[in-house]
Amino acid sequence: MQTRSFPDKVPGIRWVDPSSIHLTLAFLGGLTDKQVAEAIQATEMVAQQAQPFSYRLSHLGTFGSPRYPRVIWMGVEEPSGSLVSIHRMLNQQLLQRGFEVDTRPFSPHLTLARLKSPLLSQEQQQLQSLLVGKPHSLVPADSYTAHHLDVMKSEPLQTGARYTSLQSCPIGKS
Repeated sequence: MQTRSFPDKVPGIRWVDPSSIHLTLAFLGGLTDKQVAEAIQATEMVAQQAQPFSYRLSHLGTFGSPRYPRVIWMGVEEPSGSLVSIHRMLNQQLLQRGFEVDTRPFSPHLTLARLKSPLLSQEQQQLQSLLVGKPHSLVPADSYTAHHLDVMKSEPLQTGARYTSLQSCPIGKS
């Protein structure tokens, strides 16, 4: 995915390093080593039951108020329903292991930027033109295939989060 052209368009936004972009199926914070092992087991079980699936990136959007967006994201379209099914199966496996899971509706997206402070007026206008002008020109038309589910560790740093894969689980029977 190419996000290199974004930073030039709105200089006040710190964009996510493309190598850190991932789709979160479940967020579990402050886990013990035993809980991490349980989360990995749940992910492995779901990955074995699933099949690789194709997806494509869709439109751009923001979370937060239009005047003070907190996150800039790119939507993920996956018409077969496999992604939603994997999300449901994972939540079910996590619930069975005693984890609390997010009950909000699943909205697959990739976080492109997190905003720590309000944008200047000119930057707000530049962002809005990106979102409503011709966003299709910024979204790759390619289709991608997911072959793995990863259990990731997020470490907050002053420069942004650093993500480390604790376990990569191949999708489908190995």
